[in-house]
Amino acid sequence: MKEQLEVIQKRALAAITATESAAELEGLRVRYLGKKGELTALLKQMGKLSPEERPMMGQLANQVRAELEAALESQSAALDAKAMDEKLAAETVDVTIPGKKVALGHKHPMYTALDEFKEIFLNMGFEIFDGPEVEQADYNFTKLNTPDDHPAREWTDTFYLTEDSRILLRTQTSPMQIRAMEEHGVPIRMISPGRVYRKDEVDATHSPMFHQIEGLVVDKGITMADLKGTLNAVIREIYGPETKTRFRPHHFPFTEPSCEVDIQCHKCGGKGCPTCKGEGWIEALGAGMVHPKVLRGCGVDPDVYSGFAFGFGLERLAMGRFKISDLRLIFENDIRFLEQF
Repeated sequence: MKEQLEVIQKRALAAITATESAAELEGLRVRYLGKKGELTALLKQMGKLSPEERPMMGQLANQVRAELEAALESQSAALDAKAMDEKLAAETVDVTIPGKKVALGHKHPMYTALDEFKEIFLNMGFEIFDGPEVEQADYNFTKLNTPDDHPAREWTDTFYLTEDSRILLRTQTSPMQIRAMEEHGVPIRMISPGRVYRKDEVDATHSPMFHQIEGLVVDKGITMADLKGTLNAVIREIYGPETKTRFRPHHFPFTEPSCEVDIQCHKCGGKGCPTCKGEGWIEALGAGMVHPKVLRGCGVDPDVYSGFAFGFGLERLAMGRFKISDLRLIFENDIRFLEQF
């Protein structure tokens, strides 16, 4: 048995030293020291030895096992160190190579237009109010003097969230007129930018989700002339002093009198093109004098106070500001388009 132990010891140590991978080393451990390994099998024959031989053979067997375990541990450490050296060599960074330039993002053209718009109104003494996108029909319609049979209240025009038509995705930022007067009181000068939702078909100038900027001024002695002067000043500040505007009579339930304000098409200069649908003008906003019923509903005496309100479409502002021909480009997130700005 002594000779067999020495053969196993010599052969195992040679094999362990020659291993080049952790998997190969584990195979040798199982081969020699596992439950069915060569050394284990030999030790099971100890019972055949005489009582005098057993202590000596047991001591020698333990010595062989200890040497093999030490050799395995040493070779494992050597293989780990070798693997780390190879990994470091493969992943070495040449610090003399110029680094890659990090591409920095920038503001979306729509929000650039919004910030410019805010700055104009802040300089004019306006405050900025924010309101909920999930709105009550009472604020979105009723308190804005919109009758129950108005087409905008139909399920085909509005995204309702409850079966009783009481909660909806706001169709306009006009509810902020009511909320601002109720919470702030009058006199007041405010704008309220935000997302609004309507069941519009997607085309070059329409989207079911878009951004609107509501504006409201209420004070003593406010007239239509103040409305027109304010809007002309803002539009020319955004689009340039030569920008042409057009005020057309219109009807909104919450303003009386009401008007639509158009700007001459930036794409064709008024000649007619697909962007303006051949009309030469692009509808920019609706506006008008705040209806006395709306004022009265907010606790404001219309015999003492008057005011005007307006609502800009932010996407259309951005289209005119940056000469964008199709509103869909604003929402498609095409990096080739956005990099131009």
